Amino acid sequence: RVYLPIFFIMGFIEEIQRRRTFGIVSHPDAGKTTLTEKLLLFGGAIQEAGAVKSNKIKKGATSDFMEIERQRGISVATSVLAFEYEGIKINILDTPGHKDFAEDTFRTLTAVDSVIVVIDVAKGVEEQTEKLVKVCRMRQIPIIVFINKMDREGKDAFDLLDEIEQKLGLTITPLSFPIGMGYDFKGIYNIWEKNVNLFTGDSRKDIEETVEISDLKSEQLNTIVGNTAAETLREELELVEGIYPKFNKEQYLNGELQPVFFGSALNNFGVRELLDCFVSIAPPPKPKQSEERLVKPEEEKFTGFVFKIHANMDPNHRDRLAFIKIVSGEFKRNVPYLHVRHNKKLKFSSPNAFFAEKKQIVDISYPGDIVGLHDTGNFKIGDTLTEGEIINYKGIPSFSPEHFRYINNADPLKAKQLYKGIDQLMDEGVAQLFTLDLNGRKVIGTVGALQYEVIQYRLEHEYGAKCTYENLNVHKACWVETKDKKSAEFLEFKRVKQRFLAKDKQGQMVFLADSHFSLQMTQQKYPSITFHLTSEF
Repeated sequence: RVYLPIFFIMGFIEEIQRRRTFGIVSHPDAGKTTLTEKLLLFGGAIQEAGAVKSNKIKKGATSDFMEIERQRGISVATSVLAFEYEGIKINILDTPGHKDFAEDTFRTLTAVDSVIVVIDVAKGVEEQTEKLVKVCRMRQIPIIVFINKMDREGKDAFDLLDEIEQKLGLTITPLSFPIGMGYDFKGIYNIWEKNVNLFTGDSRKDIEETVEISDLKSEQLNTIVGNTAAETLREELELVEGIYPKFNKEQYLNGELQPVFFGSALNNFGVRELLDCFVSIAPPPKPKQSEERLVKPEEEKFTGFVFKIHANMDPNHRDRLAFIKIVSGEFKRNVPYLHVRHNKKLKFSSPNAFFAEKKQIVDISYPGDIVGLHDTGNFKIGDTLTEGEIINYKGIPSFSPEHFRYINNADPLKAKQLYKGIDQLMDEGVAQLFTLDLNGRKVIGTVGALQYEVIQYRLEHEYGAKCTYENLNVHKACWVETKDKKSAEFLEFKRVKQRFLAKDKQGQMVFLADSHFSLQMTQQKYPSITFHLTSEF
């Protein structure tokens, strides 16, 4: 047993305690990427924010770094950004909002300790937000809600709060409240800090004017926002106090209570309040359940898992990066670690920390940090790295895709590039590859149709290969599980359903059911076989 010096242990625990790793999730266009930018602005990580919408005029948002994202103005991959704010090290995972890339977002949620949900004041709670919040609630991830675009006309604040409670099933407590909205938007009363933040509508100002008001009855409020607005605010805050529970940190950390903030990310308004509160209440890195045991962050030995793989971060070098979330211990450069699935030791000479596409090499990283490791094809999503212990972190499944198409090579001279490209993009989890048992044809399954464009674009621009697609009528891909591979029932199933059987990238058997009806019939006819809609069973 090696005894560590006491100052080392203290330093290590302090490093864990000062980390906050969170994801930002929302429906497309609610202003997620803009909020990420403004948080970085406060952290001093960027000097000016790139206007996300006017992509053609200015540079795109800092966190959208793939060419296709710049052209489309949407985020298609989760980006990782880190910055320091008031002594706290913050790791943000900005996720794609578009439903076609939901799988990337689901996987990212396995690597965060808390979440900020962004809601558009005019559109309210949208479908994609509902799905993602459901996943957060299932995992009891602490949530803070940010209602964005307050400088535009939108729904009444109380109507919005009702909608959040009903549609998302959350128990909420407002920690700030708007004074007016749209054209009449005067600012925000910060319930958390007891002050009024005045809105000037000037996005060039980094921080708006804040006036301390400890007593709402004081005349000062009338002077600042005008008599009518002041009266309305007093009435509304009285209502808030009467209807909503008081903020309780423990309930928030258990995922039972969700604070709500109002603001306008584009105008950099209400963002500082959100960040200040976040820093003081959000959880540091949490323990994580593995198949073998619960792993705590303060354990001495390093463990971590791959939750995302990104090919061609730099198209000139054809490099792949595996993103690792550190769960326990310290991750050090040039130290050999065990790749559990391959049972071999690997060491990494240039582990990266991120600031969008700017990367820097780090010598040592702590629990909660996200590190990018250069990968030549060793990693797939869900892999575990440790100092030697056999640990498998679970909870990063592949879901059954919604869309299926044959992929064909459009340039016979580039077959090698095409297969290499498909292979790497599938490892990234962009889509899933199925190879038919009958004729070896390749089928690509995706969650959304937009992914086919992304794949085609990236194959051509990053691998120099061209492909075409052919439609295929498949309702669902089901992973097949049986207790006895030699049973008469299983052999008959294989013979009868031969046309519909394929292997996924890991060689697991998959049944491609062509309709809901045929799936039901197959389940009834072969009761000893189980059909799973996710690959992790």
